[in-house]
Amino acid sequence: MAEQMKPSGIDWIGDIPKSWKVTRLQTLFDQVKDKNSGTKEKNLLSLSYGKIVKKDIEGAFGLIPESFDTYNIIKKNDIVLRLTDMQNDQVSLRTGLVKEEKGIITSAYVTIRLKCGSPSYYHWYLYAFDTSKQIYAFGQGVRQSLTFEELKKMLILLPSPKEQQAIADFLDEECAQIDSIAADLEKQIVLLQQYKKSLITETVTKGLDKSAPMKDSGVEWIGKIPEHWQKTRIKFEASIIGSGTTPDSGNSMYYDNGEHSWIQSGDLYGKDYIYETEKQLTNLAILECHALNWYTKDFVVVAMYGASVGNVAISKIDSFTNQACCVIKLNEKNDNRYLFYFLKAAQEEMLLKAFGGTQPNISQIIIKNLNFLNVPLLEQIEIADFLDSKCDMINEMLKSKKDQYDILIKHKKSLIYEYVTGKKRVKEVQ
Repeated sequence: MAEQMKPSGIDWIGDIPKSWKVTRLQTLFDQVKDKNSGTKEKNLLSLSYGKIVKKDIEGAFGLIPESFDTYNIIKKNDIVLRLTDMQNDQVSLRTGLVKEEKGIITSAYVTIRLKCGSPSYYHWYLYAFDTSKQIYAFGQGVRQSLTFEELKKMLILLPSPKEQQAIADFLDEECAQIDSIAADLEKQIVLLQQYKKSLITETVTKGLDKSAPMKDSGVEWIGKIPEHWQKTRIKFEASIIGSGTTPDSGNSMYYDNGEHSWIQSGDLYGKDYIYETEKQLTNLAILECHALNWYTKDFVVVAMYGASVGNVAISKIDSFTNQACCVIKLNEKNDNRYLFYFLKAAQEEMLLKAFGGTQPNISQIIIKNLNFLNVPLLEQIEIADFLDSKCDMINEMLKSKKDQYDILIKHKKSLIYEYVTGKKRVKEVQ
């Protein structure tokens, strides 16, 4: 007979088994504060994607301190939590269990050590707390960071030691299997993406006729091209190369209930075709912002700034754009779909020419002067038709793999939540 349930007093958990107790984190955990004075420990560890991983202390890069003396010495079964940058990052996993080795980790992270019980159970418990996004509402709403002094007040469940271990053993095994399948799917996704990229590059630079005589293009990334093709530049084949602007973002009258599509670089992210835009402009914005330009479909868009830099899409809608987008329409001797695929192949070349700091930018001048290929229109159409068909097939396979991956991750989150909160029980301890 199933055990009766009772309210836990914790909103995100709800009811728990009647025999389980509720306590505060500070009764079960101590904070680990063991400075690496004199750099006595050199095994550098890091929290990455919810796992504690080893880093090369000699080859470490990024925000590295002058010395590792201030780092925290941690050991097997400690739990590390990244409780910083919470306003800006609500996606990353913020907790991980030290599974194998002693080492050092930045003292910017909070490390806790269990006094008694199963470290693995509480790792999964905190994983559920993390993936349920409760950490962002902990205390007095979303803040930039949390301290151990605040975290220690957190209510936490206390099953019997036997059940803690049974849950931990069950989740360790089940999640290892899920992670293995997920890793395999990730590899398949990467291989499909690499195949798609190589297929596009091969086809736009070599054509479909494998028996055609070839010549050197004089461009390293393009390599050999059919003899009857000629090297040119995009500016010589374009009828339109332009951009747009951003109406005052603080003026709601420019955006509220807008009717006119307005492409931003973010609208290109993860898309080959644009059918709608995140924001629309009003008639007032169009009337008062003279730097806006109206482009009629179909046209190619290249993201020039920000996180989307180098992304390329075809707009299937008439639209305005902001200044971070470069719009290109080729003349009647060319097919815009061929340009789209060519720019997909040239993305790395564009990024090599980019300028700026942590988020490099490209410019219209860079895009205008990109090497391009003067290919007979009929061949461009045949290449575009071929790639449309092949890429549609690859995209369907990618979607299927990504859907499977998403389902697995959701199942993992649900499984962990249900068992660490007692909604489901491990049979041998019921």
